[in-house]
Formats: sequence, C-alpha cells, structure tokens
Amino acid sequence: MILKEDQKMSKPIDDALNTSSKIVDVESTDIPEGGGAKRKDQLVKVDIDKDYEYTRGQLYSLIEKGQETLNGIMEVAEESSSPRAYEVAGQVLKSTADIADKLMDLQKKVKEIDETKHKTTNNVTNNAIFTGSTAELQKMIKQGFLDAK
Repeated sequence: MILKEDQKMSKPIDDALNTSSKIVDVESTDIPEGGGAKRKDQLVKVDIDKDYEYTRGQLYSLIEKGQETLNGIMEVAEESSSPRAYEVAGQVLKSTADIADKLMDLQKKVKEIDETKHKTTNNVTNNAIFTGSTAELQKMIKQGFLDAK
C-alpha cells in the first residue's frame, strides 16, 4: 500500500487509537454550473454544506474519542481509587457533553442560515404622502370610485 505524505502521519495514530481517519481534499469541490448571483449563491451553499459536513464529522469523532477516554480513565480511577483520577474523569465527561452540545448548536446554526436565505422581505408603506393640490386629489378619488364600480 502506497500512502500519501498526509496519510503517513496519521496512520500510526490511527493504528494506536484503533480508529480510521479520512483525508479531506479541500481543493476538490463540485462547483455547480451557472452564472451571476445564482452561481455565487450555489457556491456559498456548497461551502456551507461542506463546512457543515466536515464540522459534524469532527464533532462526532471528538465525542467518540471522549467516550473512549472516559472508559479508560474510569478503569484507572476504579483500580487506583485516586480522587484525582475521578476528577479527571469528571472533566472528560464534561468536555464530552460540551462537544455534544456544540453538535446541537451546529444544527441550529445551519437551520438559521437556511431560514435567512429563504426569508422574504415585505415592504409595507404605512405613511403615504400625496403631493398635489386638493383638486387633483379629489379628481383621483373620484376616478378611483368610478373604476371600482
């Protein structure tokens, strides 16, 4: 098996941690065809989707590693009955829970981004001003009544 330069660094770590990593090629992005503002919106959507998937994958990986670390540290704490080991286990537990919370925040942020893109603005004019004479205004009102009938 021939490994790329980036993979040579991560292989020993993956073997030691019993995990597998995936090298993400940042340069290769499927760019939708089109032009103008539509193309720019599509590129932004591709970037958001790519960033979301990458971040989501990283958070899942961190949660899994946190759980593995917690299991190991709990074994050490039980065997040694050391208060410090239990303290560290509590810290690992808290950080894993924080990462899970960040995963939920990520979902919320992506939803907010989608909502702001699809949100339409309605321009309502509350104070309309007529600039003209009263005779012109009466003529317009009379014409409006005639058109309505």
